[in-house]
Amino acid sequence: MSAVCSTEVFEAKLLTPQLRLVSVSYPELRRGGGGRRNRYIYAHGSTTMLGIGLVLNTLGIGLFCWAIFALAVYALPFFVALSIGMTALQTGTGVVAALLIGTAGGALTLVLGQIAVAVTRSLALRIAIATTFAVPAAVAGYHLVFALSPIGVPSLAWREVFACLGAVFIGLTSWMRLFVLAETRPFEPGGVVERPS
Repeated sequence: MSAVCSTEVFEAKLLTPQLRLVSVSYPELRRGGGGRRNRYIYAHGSTTMLGIGLVLNTLGIGLFCWAIFALAVYALPFFVALSIGMTALQTGTGVVAALLIGTAGGALTLVLGQIAVAVTRSLALRIAIATTFAVPAAVAGYHLVFALSPIGVPSLAWREVFACLGAVFIGLTSWMRLFVLAETRPFEPGGVVERPS
């Protein structure tokens, strides 16, 4: 009878879940001090995924912010292209034709704005043209920052503050980029332009 009981105990110990690996030839758990040495000296599993996630999130947020500031000057041409494309689509043109017409209208808006800033000698007119490009960028920046701010800011008042700051920074970025993209060239009636010393 003791042989039957010992085999049942032996089988029961093999079938019970263990927290650490046990050799089949030695089914008894080791009693007393020590324990199995952890052979993994480098981080693995969830720690690695946490580290990679933090690095990739930081890079993604940085890339997103760069894209916002780089594309800020194109807010007005995008709005013009979208309006022209939707109007063309509603008047009966096809989807492809509406896309082409909208893209051409947006590109024409950007090129004409840059040419107007570059050719105009009047500072007031240049500021008015740049402001025309900066206001839609500021509106888009406000809505973008306001939409993304609930991720880290629970207070509605602080969300408004950050959205207003985002609108100011993105609008100024658009305003400055328009001047950088359309460099003014000195105009001489003789056709020869001398470099100023």
